[in-house]
Amino acid sequence: MSRPPRIQFRDLHGIVLLDKPQGLSSNQALQAVRRLLRASKGGHTGALDPLATGLLPLCFGEATKLAGSLLGARKAYLAECRLGLTTDTADSEGELVRQCPVPQLDAAAIEAALAKLRGRILQVPPMYSALKQGGERLYAKARRGETVEVPPREVDVYRLELLARTDDTLQLLVECGSGTYVRSLAVDLGEDLGCGAHLTALRRIWVEPFREPRMVTLTQLEQAAEQGDEALLAWLLPVSAGLSDLPVLRLDETQSMAISRGQQIALPGLAEAGRCVAYASDGALLALLEPDAEGRARILRGFNLPPD
Repeated sequence: MSRPPRIQFRDLHGIVLLDKPQGLSSNQALQAVRRLLRASKGGHTGALDPLATGLLPLCFGEATKLAGSLLGARKAYLAECRLGLTTDTADSEGELVRQCPVPQLDAAAIEAALAKLRGRILQVPPMYSALKQGGERLYAKARRGETVEVPPREVDVYRLELLARTDDTLQLLVECGSGTYVRSLAVDLGEDLGCGAHLTALRRIWVEPFREPRMVTLTQLEQAAEQGDEALLAWLLPVSAGLSDLPVLRLDETQSMAISRGQQIALPGLAEAGRCVAYASDGALLALLEPDAEGRARILRGFNLPPD
């Protein structure tokens, strides 16, 4: 029996806005897309649980240098919570640990509970999470049955709104900052309402700067791969797409040469722009910059993209 041909990976630079399917981990989704693209280097910008669906920006080649900034970006979700049932994982994939009757809840009671979870809040991450303690993932400790004190962390919840409800479910819109666990929001909401709750569905709808993302599914990518490179690479956004929310500085030839060599130089307009994107004199994406204390250009990320 002959083996399938070995994939010939290649240097590829850009971003794919994947609509992650339910049931796959973020890394499984990344590796599936990386194989389809035959990209030698790739990374994702913040994990979605296997239960979750929706926007997972995947970075390839030089775009992996943006993964950290996208990881810390503002995000939005549609979430569904089931009231009256508490699980050990805070979602529907866990074991039931408590069941309580759901009280009669009017809109004012729900709004009062939601209001407590808006703004900068202290949140205890789920025990079943990828956070590390003592060099080990929390979920590994949880699976061994260990009980670990997880310290609360400050997170930002910019919007938390009720979209729809039934007697025992709440549909929510969540806009939050980096490090926020929507599962923990569901747990804290349920506790405040006096009945417990867990997350039953989660869909990420945008990540800054991709506020209106044109997402692609794995099935669409597989179909495009069968049609050939032109169809497949049509879904690959340029690296600059991940910087589209930042001010732009266009450099002359001398400035471009200095920045490409890693030199810290004074640039007109940099102090006013703050963190910004620098383009070389030929139009190529050159660097992500910010002013230092003396107003000179500090290079946060330099890009080495092949010519078009």
